[in-house]
Amino acid sequence: MQYKRLDIALFITRIVFGSRLIYGTIDNIISWERMLEFKVFLDSNGFPFPLAAAIVSVYAQFIAGISWIVGYKIHFTAILMMINFTIAIVGFHIVQSDTYLNTAPAIHLLCISILFYVTGAGQLSMDEKLNQKRS
Repeated sequence: MQYKRLDIALFITRIVFGSRLIYGTIDNIISWERMLEFKVFLDSNGFPFPLAAAIVSVYAQFIAGISWIVGYKIHFTAILMMINFTIAIVGFHIVQSDTYLNTAPAIHLLCISILFYVTGAGQLSMDEKLNQKRS
């Protein structure tokens, strides 16, 4: 099977940004102290239910990272990340009048989430393999 350039580009993008999500959350998963630091950050910035919000955000990003890398249920996890990063941008970066450079990682992850929602994972994905088996 010959893969199109778009499928290769989506595959590379999934690996890069999926790894970024995992890298950005693994410390909170393996260290409860780091999770509590994130909770304190959310609390100090006025987020409701800061511990629950920290746990949900961290685990949603971690699971989305795995999902993106393997290309499984990518539409669903892209929606979760669109919600997550919209909340981060509006609820923190805009409220705090943060600089573009500090906001850029969240903006980039929001844009990639939109891309994955629109395009799906491409042919080099678990979703595609499962669809082929169903056919």
